[in-house]
Amino acid sequence: MTQTDSPVQPGGKTPKSFAALHHKGFRAYFIGAALAMMADNIEHVISYWVIFEKFKSPALAGFAVVAHWVPFLLFSIHAGALADKFDPRRVIQLGMLFFIIVSLAWGFLFYSDTLEMWHAIVLLVIHGLAGALWAPAAYMLVHDIVGGEELQSGVRLTATSRTLGVLLGPAIGGGLLLLVGPAWGIIINAAIYLPFTIWLWKAPYGPAYRHKQLETQHGGIQNKLPTRAIRGFSDIVQTFKDVASNRVIISMTVLAGAVSLFVGNAYQAQMPEFASDLGATEATFRYTALLTAGAAGALAAGIILEIRSLMLPQARTAFIQVLLWCCLIAGFALTNSFYLALIFLFFAGFLELSFNSMTQTLVQLRAPDQIRGRVIGLFTSSSLGLKTFSGITVGFGGSYIGIHSSLSYSAITLFLITILLFTYSTIKKRNEITIQTKYSR
Repeated sequence: MTQTDSPVQPGGKTPKSFAALHHKGFRAYFIGAALAMMADNIEHVISYWVIFEKFKSPALAGFAVVAHWVPFLLFSIHAGALADKFDPRRVIQLGMLFFIIVSLAWGFLFYSDTLEMWHAIVLLVIHGLAGALWAPAAYMLVHDIVGGEELQSGVRLTATSRTLGVLLGPAIGGGLLLLVGPAWGIIINAAIYLPFTIWLWKAPYGPAYRHKQLETQHGGIQNKLPTRAIRGFSDIVQTFKDVASNRVIISMTVLAGAVSLFVGNAYQAQMPEFASDLGATEATFRYTALLTAGAAGALAAGIILEIRSLMLPQARTAFIQVLLWCCLIAGFALTNSFYLALIFLFFAGFLELSFNSMTQTLVQLRAPDQIRGRVIGLFTSSSLGLKTFSGITVGFGGSYIGIHSSLSYSAITLFLITILLFTYSTIKKRNEITIQTKYSR
């Protein structure tokens, strides 16, 4: 079978605007996922503030970032394997349950004023594990709701719903902190996870649901595709071997990992210094504008690209977008103009949502059915888990050569690596076409 870079629309159909939102189930999923991501960010706002006030520990603040991303690095494939073997709805619900437990635990510790550092460490780790459980199963469920033809729309709108949560979370979290205090604020936050968790209980999607429907319609047990046993960390190596011959999956997974490793979102943590160098003397409009410019660009991408169904998923397009993104990040790092920095960040956010959803879609469309969750987990481990180390490439590097030079060199390094990956993918594609042409004669 010929391996193409982009799925073809059957019958020459014109893609619909906001295609995934035409599915009633996806509309419910979109709202639920946005609420859950908003609650996730509300928890960060409140818990990080209390941790700062209580312990004044930069090390604990750094641990909070590591604890958030390391579970994605180590356990995403296992979470995907769980979604392969069991019902992805239940895996997501388990993640939501962990989020709720963590919020309630924070609330009790804040209210009773008994928070100790070890409590914070444990809760931060559980919160990170909850996120790792959620991600692979969520993308499997999106695929099941919208199907392969409209998967990019589903993935792109899912990313947009998360962006909405990222934008709304800090504002609502800050409001709760001021109005009712940290204890009641984070307890109220636990309730925000409930609508999504309850909807998943009876949502008519997922392979387990389909199997039950077949049993009901035909009477008796229907044959199921065999699922591979969950083997622990050897699954990571085996999954990579299973897809090693698929050029698109490998190139998109490595590309997403390189973006996360060399740049990721580490520059967000350095934004106070960037803002200061760009003329912000305190946490006022300029600082807030720089923090939200990227998210605003991502939200704009989700709306604009869906209105016209633009940027159909192609590996070549994803590579070009990453190259342009590198130029924008380097431009932000080097500019002395506040307004130019805002423009760079806005368009970087636009491109970031676009290429992230595109690489995710390309990988998911080509994943074998029996190990779809594991392949999504492998991609998630690369695209999210490797953000753990972006603090080293940008942050620690900045302590030696300055954050402007560190971020610009990281972006340039990523630019060169992307060109190498693009070249590898192009050469391998030509070889595949040559072999296919030879055997078709």
